Amino acid sequence: MALQDLTPQLRTRLSRMERAVGWFVFLATALLLFGFGYYIYQRAQSKGWFFPKAKFVVYVKDASGLKIGGDVMLMGFKVGDITGIAAMPPRSARAIKVEFEINQVNQGGQPYFGYVWSEGSQVQLAASDFLGNRTLEVTRGTNGYGIYNTHTLKQLSINNAETLPNPADWRLAENVYDDNSNLVLHAYRTLDKTNIDQIIALKHDSLWAFDDTENHRDPMAVWNAQLQRYENWDKRTSEPYLLPVMESPAVTEQLQAMVSQVQNALPGILSLTNKIAAVLDNAADATSNLNVTLAAAQPMVTNFAFISSELRTPGSPLVWALGPNGDGQVQGALTNLNSLLVDTDTNLGALLVNLANLSGGLNAQVQANSNLLGGLAKTIGDSDDFIQGLKRHWLLRSAFKTKATNQPPTKTK
Repeated sequence: MALQDLTPQLRTRLSRMERAVGWFVFLATALLLFGFGYYIYQRAQSKGWFFPKAKFVVYVKDASGLKIGGDVMLMGFKVGDITGIAAMPPRSARAIKVEFEINQVNQGGQPYFGYVWSEGSQVQLAASDFLGNRTLEVTRGTNGYGIYNTHTLKQLSINNAETLPNPADWRLAENVYDDNSNLVLHAYRTLDKTNIDQIIALKHDSLWAFDDTENHRDPMAVWNAQLQRYENWDKRTSEPYLLPVMESPAVTEQLQAMVSQVQNALPGILSLTNKIAAVLDNAADATSNLNVTLAAAQPMVTNFAFISSELRTPGSPLVWALGPNGDGQVQGALTNLNSLLVDTDTNLGALLVNLANLSGGLNAQVQANSNLLGGLAKTIGDSDDFIQGLKRHWLLRSAFKTKATNQPPTKTK
C-alpha cells in the first residue's frame, strides 16, 4: 500500500515512529563510536603512545618465553613493551637481539627511563609464570648518570661560555679530565666562573652543555660511555642504547634439570625404600617377639604381685626367712637371752662381792703382819745382787753380753 493511500492519522503516527527510530539509531551509533574511541584511548595509553619513549636493546642466548608486546618491568611496575626479537647472523658472536622501549611515567608524571643510569642498571630475564613465559626486568641505577637526557645539547666555545646570560641555568654535559686522565669536573656541574676558569686552565677550546630550563618531552641526548659525555639522540634514526643482561635458564630448562636429577636419584630412593621396608619388617618381628615375651612374663608378674601383697602383712618377712615356726623360735631365743642377762647380772654382783672380800682379807693380812713388806723388799734386793754377781763371773759373763749397736762412739774431751 502506498504512503498516499494512508489516512492522515496513520501518516502522522508513521512519521513519529520514523523519527524515534532515527534518534535511536543515531544515539546507538554515537555510543558505539564513543566506546570504540575510549577503547582506543585506553589501549594507546597502556601502550605508551602518549608518553615519551626511550629505546633499549639487549642480546640474549635464548629467546624462549619472550614475545613481541611482552612486558618490561622496573621495580615491580610495568614500564614498557618488547618491540622486536630477531636472530643475529650465523657467524655473529651474539645470538638474539631483543629490542624494547620504556614508555610509561610514574604518578608524578616523570618518565620511568629516568631510573635507568649508566652504572647499576641491567636487564634480567625473569620467569613470569609456570608456562615458560619470561619478562624483561630492568634494575634501577645506583650510580653514574641518567642514560637519556631530555635537554638539548649545545657545544659552546670558551668565549660563549663566559658570556652566558644565566650561567647558573647551564650545566656541563660531559666529564672534564686533565692531561693525566684525572677527573676534574663531572657532568651536571654548573657553568659558573670558577668551573669555567678550571676548564680554561686545562686549555680546552670548547665544551658540551645544556640549558637546564629548556626541557623537552622526549629524550634528546644519550650518554656515551666511551666519550664520557652526552651526545644528540634522535628516536627515528639513532640506535637503541645497549644494556648489559643477566640471563637465567628458562623454567622449562630448570624443570628438565630437576626431572633429570630426580631420575638420577630414583635408584637410590628405591634402595632406601627397600631398606625402610626391611627395617619395618624387622620392627614388626621384634614387636611380635615382644608380645610373646610379655605373655611369658605374665605369670611372673602375677607371682610378684602375690608376693608383694603377702609382704604387706605384719611379720611376713620373718615368716618368709625362717619358715612358719620362725616366730616361736625367735621368741624363745629372746626369752633365753633375757634369762641369761638376768643370771649374768646376778653372778657379776656375787663376783664383785667375792673380789671385795678377797682384797679386804689381803689388806687385813698386810695390816696384821707389818714385816711382810720389808721382807719382800729385802728379797727383791738380794735377788738383784745375785744376778749382778752372775754377770761379773768369768764363766757366765758371755751369757749377759749385749749386742753392739750402730751408734757412733762417744767422744771424750
